[in-house]
Amino acid sequence: MAQTIQTVVAAVNGESSPYSVPFFIGGKEVNPAKSFDVASPATGKVVHQSGSASDVEVKAAVGAAEKAFKTWKKTTSKERRDIFLKAATVLEARKAELGRYMMDETGAPQVWADFNIDTSRDFLLDVAGRISTIEGSAPSTQDASIGALILKEPFGVVLAIAPWNAPYILSMRSVLYPIAAGNTAVLKASESCPRTMWGLCSVFHEAGLPAGVLNMIVHAPADAPAITAALIASPEVKKINFTGSTGVGRIIGRLAGEHIKPVLLELGGKASAIVWEDADLDNAAFECALGAFLNAGQICMSTERILVHKAVRAAFEQKLVGAIDTIFGGAHNDAPVLINALAVEKNKKLVQDALGKGASLLYGDAAAQETTATRMRPVVISGVTEAMDVYRTESFGPCVSLFEIETEEEALRIANDTEYGLTSAVFTEDLRRGLRFAKEIESGAVHINTMTVHDESVLPHGGAKASGYGRFNSSWGLGEWVRTKTVTFKY
Repeated sequence: MAQTIQTVVAAVNGESSPYSVPFFIGGKEVNPAKSFDVASPATGKVVHQSGSASDVEVKAAVGAAEKAFKTWKKTTSKERRDIFLKAATVLEARKAELGRYMMDETGAPQVWADFNIDTSRDFLLDVAGRISTIEGSAPSTQDASIGALILKEPFGVVLAIAPWNAPYILSMRSVLYPIAAGNTAVLKASESCPRTMWGLCSVFHEAGLPAGVLNMIVHAPADAPAITAALIASPEVKKINFTGSTGVGRIIGRLAGEHIKPVLLELGGKASAIVWEDADLDNAAFECALGAFLNAGQICMSTERILVHKAVRAAFEQKLVGAIDTIFGGAHNDAPVLINALAVEKNKKLVQDALGKGASLLYGDAAAQETTATRMRPVVISGVTEAMDVYRTESFGPCVSLFEIETEEEALRIANDTEYGLTSAVFTEDLRRGLRFAKEIESGAVHINTMTVHDESVLPHGGAKASGYGRFNSSWGLGEWVRTKTVTFKY
C-alpha cells in the first residue's frame, strides 16, 4: 500500500505518467478494462482517468464483501475500535495528499477540503468509542420457564452510495457506521471524485481493515442506471444507503422496494432560516451568509430561504450584504467553482425566472461572465413568490431567496411550504419562541441562532418528507445497521 500511495502522490505532483483510479475489491487494487476521464471543474482539464465498472466488477465486489462478512461479523468491538483509531491517525498524516485529491476533482477550496477531512476524523474517533454500546436485552416472558434474548445482529453486505459535494464526510459515514456494526460494504463512489473516495478507502486498508470488508467501485456517468440496478438487485446486498438528490433517491427507493430491501435515504433540502425581530442581526447575517454560500451552496443543508421579520428587514439586508462581502471576498476574488456548467446554468435560470416575474436583486449579478462556465458568485433575490421556480426548486448553488414575514404563522407557513424537510434555522433572543418554531418546523433538524449547515458525529442526521428517512451519525447511526433477532429457550 505504501508504494501505491507514493505513486499516487507523485502523479498529483506531475512526476509520473497519467494515473487511472483503481477499485478496491477483496483488499486489492483492481484496474478494470474500461475507463473514463475525470476533469477538474475549476480548469476544465482532465486531471486523471478512472476505472469504469462492468457487471464483472459488480459481482466481484459484492462477492468479496459477502465472503469477508463471515469473519468480520465475529470480530470484537475492541478489534474494530483499534482499526478505526489507526485510521484516524492515517487520515491526519495524509491530510495534505487527500485534500489535494478533493480540490482537483471538485474544485473545492482548501478550507472545505480540510473541513471534510477533519470532520471525517471526528467520525472515526466518535464511532470507535460507540461500538461497544451495541447491545441486546433479556426481557421477562409470560412463562417463567421460558427465557428470551433479543440479539442485535448486522445485516450483511451493505451498498453505500455517496456524492461529491462533501466527499470525505459523506462517503465516510456511508461506510463507517455499517462496518462498525459488523457489516461489510461496497462503496459506489461518485464518478465526479473517484480518487477522493479511493483515498478514503486506502486509509482504511492502510489502517489494517481486513480484505473485503470495504470494497469500492465506480462507473462512467452513462452507466449509472445499469450498475446501480445491478448492485441493488444482487442477492448478497441486504441494505442500502444513499445520499444525493431526491429525484435519484426516489429511483433508489423504488428499486430497493422491488427487492424488499431496507434503505436509508438522505436527500435534498430547501432549508429556511427565520430571522425574528429580536434577533442578533450581526450573528444572523453572518450565519445566513455562511449557511447559504459555503461550498458555493452545494450542500443539502444550505440555506435556500431567509424569512426576515418586517421590522428588521432593512437593517438585516444591509448586514447580510456586508457579511457576504466579508466572508466571500467581494468581486475582486475568483468566483466560487460549482461542480459543472449545468449547475451554474440551473441557478442562473432560477434567478432570471424570478426577476422576470417581479423579484428584485439584492446582491450579486447572475448574468456576470466569470473566468469559466463553472463559476458563479453569490446571489440574493428578494420579493420571491410562489409563481417563481426558485420558490420550490432546490437551487443547490449560490442562490438564496429573501422573504418578508410579520407573524409566526406566516413564517411557519412559508418554511413548511416545501416538499423538503432536512434542516432549518431560527434567529431570536427568546428561547421560548425559538423552541416554538423548532417544534412546528417540519424538518429533521432546527438550529437556533446558528446556520442551517450543521452535521457532527454526536447528532443524528437525516430528514423528513422528501428529504428522506433514517439517520446517520451517533448511536442512531449505528442502530440503523443492526436488526433484532428473538431467541427463546426453556430452562
